[in-house]
Amino acid sequence: MQPSDFHFHLPPELIAQQPLAKRSDSRLLQLAEGAVHDLSFTDLPGLLRAGDLVVLNDTRVIPARLFGRKSTGGQIEVLLERILDERSALVQMRASKSPKPGATLLFERGVTAELLRREGSFYVLQFSELALAVFNEQGHMPLPPYIDRSDTAADAERYQTVFSNEPGAVAAPTAGLHFDAALLDALAKRGIETAQVTLHVGAGTFQPVRQEQIDAGQLHSERVRVDAELCAKVAATRQRGGRVIAVGTTVVRCLETAAAAGELKPFSGETRLFIQAGYSFQVVDAMITNFHLPESSLLMLVCAFAGQANVLAAYDHAVKQGYRFFSYGDAMFLERNE
Repeated sequence: MQPSDFHFHLPPELIAQQPLAKRSDSRLLQLAEGAVHDLSFTDLPGLLRAGDLVVLNDTRVIPARLFGRKSTGGQIEVLLERILDERSALVQMRASKSPKPGATLLFERGVTAELLRREGSFYVLQFSELALAVFNEQGHMPLPPYIDRSDTAADAERYQTVFSNEPGAVAAPTAGLHFDAALLDALAKRGIETAQVTLHVGAGTFQPVRQEQIDAGQLHSERVRVDAELCAKVAATRQRGGRVIAVGTTVVRCLETAAAAGELKPFSGETRLFIQAGYSFQVVDAMITNFHLPESSLLMLVCAFAGQANVLAAYDHAVKQGYRFFSYGDAMFLERNE
């Protein structure tokens, strides 16, 4: 398998640059038994059944993009990967000339950071104040690289899910962006239960897949938490004959990591799980997901779930029908390819 096997042509004008005014006004492309159906996201409750369990990712996006300068005067842009402890953080950095360990970086309100060391393409910074507080106070929302504009005040709320609760992500779990209070209420009224897991999405989600990652079967690391309550809800869903519906590839990765030993159990830690062709799914029966980048690990996951030929044909249909792509774009509903 090669990354080029997952290429598709996408006209740039189909990449959504702004969110819709109302979250649930997005379109929904259903892929069922190889056939596609053009729906609206508000049709989702009708695709589910009483007794199903919808699993959401409750991670919350940190305003992870920070602007400052080197003590020598050059401008820098810092993108948080993760908070390491109270004062230190692992970051990516953009500068005309990369600073060296020991360098001092200057931010607003007299906040400084010392560059402690490099870790591959990342840097470890130690801030003069609490690291998370610095990003919350001075940071900008880390809109994906394919959104060709600066973040606005509206993005601070709109690039979060309505059920976000646990700060730690540097990218939104975008399938969840389509849900609003009215849609969640509609699910509950149909006897469809919801539950939550946490996967803190890292910036690696936007990186192209390398052949060596495919060969090794491992991706960038992300933090995951699946608790005992979620495991009990999945067991109860199975007992009553319901399905487990994952909202987003992050939830799929989360649940399948926790079931890696063959049984879903509470899990808290790092995952490098790479779901690709031939993977045997343990937990997820159907999924809701946005449209993904060509040659990305997320597209490979979706293809493993619903069949590569089916998914790529559905993407071709979506392009021809003018669906909106990527983070602020439209969504798909897929059932597992048996």
